[in-house]
Amino acid sequence: MDARHLELLRELAERGSVTEVARATHRTPSAVSQQLRTAQRELRTALVEPSGRGLRLTEAGRLLAEGGATVAAAIEQVQARWDAFTGEPSGTVTVAALPSAATFLLPRVMAELADTAIALRCADVDIAEAEYGPLTADHDVVVAHSLTSVRPAGTEGLTVVPLAREPLDIAMAAGHPLARLPKVRPSDLVDQDWIGVPLGYPFDSVRLAVEQATGAALRVTQRLRDNRLIEALVTAGDQVAVLPRFTTPTGAGLVLRELADIASARHISAVLRPDRAERLAVRRVVDAFRRAGADVATAMTGDPAVRPRRGSAPARVRTGT
Repeated sequence: MDARHLELLRELAERGSVTEVARATHRTPSAVSQQLRTAQRELRTALVEPSGRGLRLTEAGRLLAEGGATVAAAIEQVQARWDAFTGEPSGTVTVAALPSAATFLLPRVMAELADTAIALRCADVDIAEAEYGPLTADHDVVVAHSLTSVRPAGTEGLTVVPLAREPLDIAMAAGHPLARLPKVRPSDLVDQDWIGVPLGYPFDSVRLAVEQATGAALRVTQRLRDNRLIEALVTAGDQVAVLPRFTTPTGAGLVLRELADIASARHISAVLRPDRAERLAVRRVVDAFRRAGADVATAMTGDPAVRPRRGSAPARVRTGT
């Protein structure tokens, strides 16, 4: 049994098409198809079958794809032990992160890793919650968020490491009538004009919770992704919006008010493929993200959260469902 065939089947399981596998592995689709035919011939079993205009794995193919993930994780475990034996972790670690979380996490992480042999290569991505999981095929660490669980939607079978829990507040201009209140309740928000986020984005869960609590449909006048743009519009107008507490600048015409009676906070987590989670340099980066999250939470809330010790193994949510 050729481990390269197992890895190919795993890639097909994760990416869904021969074309995407070819793109990710810098091969032509015909070369990928040829390798699949070779694997089937050597194993004397059908591993893929037609599905529309493409291919999908058979039951045998899915079994071997799962085996490919197990083999990859075992190799990374040995590599991690070897790296620990020979010295400090090193190499490039790729990170994809939602901008609003990267804003308060990444500067601390980069500062901590500045004198190490680890180089970070970062990308900022603002997408729907369920779209973060697939990014692990091309990035070592993906920083995602969810309002419902530490494990974001679409990350089944992946390793998830909790980083921070950030309150989400209701933002408004300093002159807005609700700004006089110490907290706002769902009933206070029914008659307001809202600037929302696209459907499927975690912040929209707060709007849905308010609607459920009040039985009224809220007036969403805009749906935007960029927090800085939303801040500017809220400051200049009479609309309200949901914004994260840790990185929203207040004091220049913008105020935040806690939402009472509704749990409005987001879980920020690192999501990784199980094999990459074993790599020593990746573990070192995730550990730095955890410390950054604990430091910011303590600074912003005064809550003396337990901080992970340097070099301690990161706490993980189990892979799978």
